[in-house]
Amino acid sequence: MEIIEILVLVISFVVLLSLGVPIAFSIGISALLTMLVSIAPEPAFTTLAQRMATGLDSFGLLAIPFFILAGQMMNRGGIASRLIDLAKSLVGTLPGGLAYVNIVACMLFGAISGSAVAAASAIGGIMNPRMVKEGYSRPFSAAVNITSATTGMIIPPSNILIVYSLASGGVSIAALFVAGYIPGLLLGLALMIVAGVIAYKKKYPVGDRTSLKEVLIKFLDAVPSLLLLIVVIGGIIAGIFTATEASAVAVLYTIILSMVVYRQVRVSDLPDILIQTVITTSIVMLLIGTSMGMSWVMSYANIPQAFSDVLLGISDNKIVVLIIINLILLFVGIFMDMTPAVLIFTPIFLPVVTALGVDPVHFGIIMVLNLCIGLCTPPVGAVLFVGCGVADISISKVIKPLVPLFLAMIAALLLITYVPELSLWLPRVFGL
Repeated sequence: MEIIEILVLVISFVVLLSLGVPIAFSIGISALLTMLVSIAPEPAFTTLAQRMATGLDSFGLLAIPFFILAGQMMNRGGIASRLIDLAKSLVGTLPGGLAYVNIVACMLFGAISGSAVAAASAIGGIMNPRMVKEGYSRPFSAAVNITSATTGMIIPPSNILIVYSLASGGVSIAALFVAGYIPGLLLGLALMIVAGVIAYKKKYPVGDRTSLKEVLIKFLDAVPSLLLLIVVIGGIIAGIFTATEASAVAVLYTIILSMVVYRQVRVSDLPDILIQTVITTSIVMLLIGTSMGMSWVMSYANIPQAFSDVLLGISDNKIVVLIIINLILLFVGIFMDMTPAVLIFTPIFLPVVTALGVDPVHFGIIMVLNLCIGLCTPPVGAVLFVGCGVADISISKVIKPLVPLFLAMIAALLLITYVPELSLWLPRVFGL
């Protein structure tokens, strides 16, 4: 029966995706069909609906709509331009300086907004025209923007780390947030090295030297935006508020920053911002609900245990198992969005790696960084589509300059996978 259920789950899911059915509905329908193999229709429908509702009944999930709203406010609030000016004053004079500016600005904006799509849209919308005007190729500019936007999914606050905490059964969100800093910076550094080498070979222009006074002015102008990271993460680490409460604080802070300090958002803009927040939240929550339903179905069918037995049957060597899991996740990321991938595969892989002595916090960073690569690949890479749309370029033209940047991301992934201290040192320093 276990084999039949696995086949029904996998085949129905792949067929539905191939037919163009939205991923949330594909997940829900395939989960239902799997249940119908062993359960009568009425209890199958009732149980799946109940599990979807139960999956959403989590106080921790309240942080997601709040962080989405904060990201929307920041996207409209003039924060992107100030972060770009700061990044340009810091690294704009290096060879291929505007590529570095793009990466650093995406890291800062992605970290503050917690959204790779928002970073690709906000930073790309400003940087792509500027880079093309300075003589950079449009495909290269788009590729740099697309890959660097994903750093915000690792550097906290990050919605996907909250989702992982839910799927893992309660891994500390604070520990995950703090653990993301060094890997996120390492990912950005890897992208900067590759972008710098390409810029040097192609002799892209170097920016004018910036005076210390100008750096200081740009820094002071960006300080109110950067303070959000200190307020949110510092408050969580100090135990002043939980991650959920921190998300509400982030909304209040960004409203004051965007409407009072920078005065880039008007009261008349709020209805549209709230509508966009509701739309995005609805999509995310539907994915979470159906994914939690599928996770329960897999547990009911004993699929995680079967998969664990297969993996450990191949090898009990931690290095080999982590390579296999990374390869599977890289493949999954090509075809599946991050949220359902984390919710579905965390219950499958986490018991395997913990049995081999891998820390759940470390594995969360590995998993999210791995799936970030999928955001930049067709056919479902959301950041790829947004980045190409903002740069006004076809996906086919951006694939070639993306390849060396992909290799940089994979190199960072391998380093973070096999050097656990890169993820675990900061949480231990703060006693998380």
